[in-house]
Amino acid sequence: MASKQILIIDDEADIREATQICLEITGQWEVLKASNGPEGIAIAKTATPDAILLDIMMPEMDGLAILQKLQENSETRKIPVIILTAKAQSSEQRQFSQLNVSSVIAKPYDPMTLSDQISTALANQRP
Repeated sequence: MASKQILIIDDEADIREATQICLEITGQWEVLKASNGPEGIAIAKTATPDAILLDIMMPEMDGLAILQKLQENSETRKIPVIILTAKAQSSEQRQFSQLNVSSVIAKPYDPMTLSDQISTALANQRP
């Protein structure tokens, strides 16, 4: 079976590391990591991962700006994006649901179910 590849774009190194470990162990994902928007966009263009986990709150270029750049680019617009966010209030959740994303996962997330949440989100988006 071919390995699934996922890109984590998050400015917090410990979140990237913990998420990588969770996904490699429980979901057998190959994990790519970026600590900021420009780095994440560049990796997405060259690697074309199966999915992107995108943090919303980051300095300089926030997740919404990154999402817009990914959706404007013909090489990256079809990559499913799952938002990881600590913003879990209902008004913010409604705003995220208006975006062209596969899912929104609230931080802190359960490391044992993260891979299943991602798989479900990706399965639900397919026609």
